[in-house]
Amino acid sequence: QECDHSGNERLEGRELEEFCRRLLRRPELEELFGRYSGEDRVLSAEELQDFLRDQGEDSSLRQARAIIRTHELNDKAKQQDLMMLDGFMMYLLSAAGDILNQEHTKVHQDMSQPLSHYFISSSHNTYLTRNQVGGSSSTEAYVRLLSVGCSVPGAECGVPGAPCPVPAAEGCPPHAQKSPYPVILSLENHCGLEQQATMARHMKAILGDRLLTRPLQGQDPHELPSPEQLKEKILVKGKKLPELWQEPRGVTSLLDPEEEEEEEEEEEEKMQERSPRRVSPELSALAVYCQAVPFPGLAQALRHPQPCHVSSFSERKARKLIKEAGPALVRYNARQLSRVYPLGLKMNSANYNPQEMWNAGCQLVALNFQTPGYEMDLNAGRFLPNGRCGYVLKPPCLHCPPGEASRRLALHIRVITAQQLPKLNRDKGSSIVDPFVRVEIHGVPADCAKQQTHHKLNNGFNPRWEETLRFQVRVPELALVRFVVEDHDSTSCNDFVGQFTLPLPSMRQGYRHIHLLAKDGASLAPATLFVHV
Repeated sequence: QECDHSGNERLEGRELEEFCRRLLRRPELEELFGRYSGEDRVLSAEELQDFLRDQGEDSSLRQARAIIRTHELNDKAKQQDLMMLDGFMMYLLSAAGDILNQEHTKVHQDMSQPLSHYFISSSHNTYLTRNQVGGSSSTEAYVRLLSVGCSVPGAECGVPGAPCPVPAAEGCPPHAQKSPYPVILSLENHCGLEQQATMARHMKAILGDRLLTRPLQGQDPHELPSPEQLKEKILVKGKKLPELWQEPRGVTSLLDPEEEEEEEEEEEEKMQERSPRRVSPELSALAVYCQAVPFPGLAQALRHPQPCHVSSFSERKARKLIKEAGPALVRYNARQLSRVYPLGLKMNSANYNPQEMWNAGCQLVALNFQTPGYEMDLNAGRFLPNGRCGYVLKPPCLHCPPGEASRRLALHIRVITAQQLPKLNRDKGSSIVDPFVRVEIHGVPADCAKQQTHHKLNNGFNPRWEETLRFQVRVPELALVRFVVEDHDSTSCNDFVGQFTLPLPSMRQGYRHIHLLAKDGASLAPATLFVHV
């Protein structure tokens, strides 16, 4: 109405332009722009250099000119190496103004270290599209997860309704995989001997050269190979027959590690059928670097390390180990792989907090990817850097313990504004949110903390807080930072609006935009937060 100067109840020409300008107005960016541009309200390349210097970025004249050429909308200004307010806004809303270090959107870590030195994105009951008990199953779930960078899909074989991993492998040609680094197929095997042999044959036929069937030539047997050495390969995690048993047909009675867990936690796992105790030589031959074994105990495992052995722990068993022998578990995880999985009793496929497992160096922290929540937000944040390739190098304190002490970090986040937050209930006329922002630190127990701003009444369009939240972080290299926007409700639970999670070492300082995500990880564009770090 304010822009309808002609009073004809529609917007035309200049009126529409004015309407858009007022929608897109960002008073806080105008103030910031004015601080560096001075009275003429035009930013020269030299003034832009001052801004870049304060941002902690490359502040060379060449870089300033390149930014103007890329983001300035006015051709005349561009030719004179000048930046107007619109260009400055476009720059800060682009990837260049994102809170995530853009260098980390590609593979930037050393990929030549042993597999045990990496956190590896892992899913549990991959074939399920809903809950853990009774949810519908689909091979599409494998394809979807591999395409978002999951490197360890869990495959349950021989259970009614669960697709065998073979069609999953068939449905996932190399181009469907987001990452060139190895996929580890974690088999939970309930098949009879004949089915196992058939499954092994099919996997060989379908996966061909990609399936790893023998140790790499010249590989040190006392150390796992690296993701770089295993590029484009598919590894099988499964039970292995002792060498002298390879010939006769499946004469072993090796317990599945998850089955061993089930026996330990009987009251919980009664509902789960037992895995077969026998394994066929054909399937056994496919377990090369990921041989599933019952956990021998930390003392034995540290005395006689077996890099190719993988033990699985339920979340409860893992917590118990961390509590009783955390530092020893870190040393164990520096040499060989361990897998943690959710308790089978959780009918609704609820997840556990993966951060406590990562703190202990566990690599394969398997979650129910079909269940949204803060646990999956943390998982997505953990594997956001390094080109989302599904492998993230553990900090030195976890792969070379005892490493040097971490440098404590003071983190100050000024929450300035939010833009265009979605309405949560579109049917209700009064569905405008009362938003507040909470910043959470997830890391070692001493670092876990959260703080929040006050809420702003009835403003999802351009709420302004200007509140600074302060944190002390003792082990920054393990910390994740989660930004959450919620709708304040004085009578019931606050409603989730959006979030974004990233590792602290991948976070850039200065004035930054945070592009918010929905519960299921989908983009909420154009909803953003604007902060100063």
